[in-house]
Amino acid sequence: MDKTIDDIRDLPSLSETVKAHDLGANKKLGQHFLLDMNLTDKIARLADPLSGYSVAEIGPGPGGLTRALLLRGAEKVVAIEMDERFIPALAEIGDRADGRLEIAQGDALCYNIAENLAAPRKIVANLPYNVGTKMLIDWVTASPIFWDQLVLMFQLEVAERVVAQPSTPHYGRLAVLCQSVASCRLAFEVPARAFTPPPKVDSAVVVLEPLETPFSDLKTLGRVTQSAFGQRRKMLRRSLRSLAEQHDVVLEDWLEGAGVNPQARPEILPVSAFQKLAQTLKSTT
Repeated sequence: MDKTIDDIRDLPSLSETVKAHDLGANKKLGQHFLLDMNLTDKIARLADPLSGYSVAEIGPGPGGLTRALLLRGAEKVVAIEMDERFIPALAEIGDRADGRLEIAQGDALCYNIAENLAAPRKIVANLPYNVGTKMLIDWVTASPIFWDQLVLMFQLEVAERVVAQPSTPHYGRLAVLCQSVASCRLAFEVPARAFTPPPKVDSAVVVLEPLETPFSDLKTLGRVTQSAFGQRRKMLRRSLRSLAEQHDVVLEDWLEGAGVNPQARPEILPVSAFQKLAQTLKSTT
């Protein structure tokens, strides 16, 4: 392991790697490179311990975070990269990783992490801006939960939506879904200037760890939150009426059974209230 670490540390700098392989960022793929190894190490440290874990990294690009994960002792890193231009640069890391790096070229949205990575598993990634939210929803609504930790970088606004509390501007469907299955915290912010090229907005890293008893019926919870927050300024007696009709339940009875005020707006309800709404709807249909 010590020799592997020295070999990885002896690689050219990330800036040199980008220049050597002529790796310009592809805006269509939402690419922004994090070339500061101090920052990539800071992200990797949030996933400690890594020894004994398989780690999926989405969109590794030139491999800064990939290097950091290997240097911190990840048992296996699977780097899932759609853009074939980065494969040679990643292969250079793999040549020095003593079999601990696997490169999977393709669309991460189509890659089955649960099937392809041995447990226990973590997902650590600087997610592409254009698909990050969809990936997160897929992971938190998976049944059963197949990951032991998520350490993810998003644009700041998305990160704030993950950790938001009721009666705050960013509270919504994403917060309810994520906080129903995991403890969620915003670890630190990353200014736009830290990236090459800099995006228009700042970013932040969030950490999600599964709850001891996660909420199980994410399918029904997803429907409830979609209806409620689809019309977030309306009272629940209005925003949930269509969903009640679809399930052939009396709206007033459903809300009363869940102990929810029909005149309340979704943005003030705690996560537990949405869970109760989902449970009550499921039990009456």
